[in-house]
Amino acid sequence: MNVVDSSGWLEFFTDDINAGFFSTAIKDEEKLIVPTISLFEVFKRVLTERGKDQALEIIALMYTGKIVDLSKEIALLAAQLSHEYLLPMADSIILATARQEGATLWTQDEHFKRIDDVKYIDKRY
Repeated sequence: MNVVDSSGWLEFFTDDINAGFFSTAIKDEEKLIVPTISLFEVFKRVLTERGKDQALEIIALMYTGKIVDLSKEIALLAAQLSHEYLLPMADSIILATARQEGATLWTQDEHFKRIDDVKYIDKRY
């Protein structure tokens, strides 16, 4: 199972330098887990930068994975992970969702660089 961090989705959609790294997880739809917080982050960013039509197109692609809502269990696990790793709220929810689902988190966000069960790639410009 795989969870792609919001930055990975944006990298993939813009076909940026690390897009190939994230495509492995994104294209394996049967194993793809999408936290609802990722829907929020990606939709908001694309809506702001490219408009509603493109934002809706991108979200439709994200819907090919299994959408996982923020449950009370994930929320409490996220709080623990946030405390342990000093993660911001959204990042801790994404990591908690991955852990709850037994998934690997794919990211280029440095907050996750040294955390177990994370596939990390340095953000290249």
